[in-house]
Amino acid sequence: MQPVGVAAPLNVDIAEKTFQSAEGVKIVALRGLSFEVRQGEFACLLGPSGCGKTTTLRILLGLDRQFSGSYQLPEGGSNRIAAVFQEPVLLPWRTVEQNVRLALSPSLRDKELDWLFEILGLSTMRSLYPSELSLGLARRAALARAFATEPAILFLDEPFTSLDERTADRLRRLLMTVWAARPTTALMVTHNLREALLLADRIIVLSPRPAQVLGIYDVALSRQLRDAPALDDLVLDFHRRFPDTV
Repeated sequence: MQPVGVAAPLNVDIAEKTFQSAEGVKIVALRGLSFEVRQGEFACLLGPSGCGKTTTLRILLGLDRQFSGSYQLPEGGSNRIAAVFQEPVLLPWRTVEQNVRLALSPSLRDKELDWLFEILGLSTMRSLYPSELSLGLARRAALARAFATEPAILFLDEPFTSLDERTADRLRRLLMTVWAARPTTALMVTHNLREALLLADRIIVLSPRPAQVLGIYDVALSRQLRDAPALDDLVLDFHRRFPDTV
């Protein structure tokens, strides 16, 4: 089913999503998956690898229409959707700045983006090409491209995977800085509990495949207070609530 209507939050109600294996076996990826993300909220979909998190994101991005159920995307001033994937997907023949501005409509290609490049530490790298960037810097450029559009909703699919932990943590905090400067409804897929506890307002906890919602974990602690000891406490509290999850 196609997206229906328009509502303030993101509403998801996927009855079932199946795949056909190479051997012709039916695989149920999602069944009875229902949740919502409030307007202006940063939410994380947390679940084990292979449970159907990325499949859910593909459906919400309109990349997979073979499912039963429905969803509603939030409406904002721009009505635009932005996505950040596991790979930066930058055009190699374009500079950092050109890659970022390509996401803008022609009428906005010259909009002022100094604040965005500065927050993400890209001010001195705007004229560089992707081949001249480290993977961490390339992912900063991908974040800049997503936020430049001022989207009504932002989807993120494990954007910090395959990075060393120090680089990943730096990028998580940069993500929060730029998101706090221009808040938008966001849904991020991850299987990293500490990452979800650092970033999210709420964590939507998924079961193993076929994915269903096991419960919602509200992260009540202010982001400014989520240092390492506080995250340790949150991890313990989370596991008390969800003892058999990631």
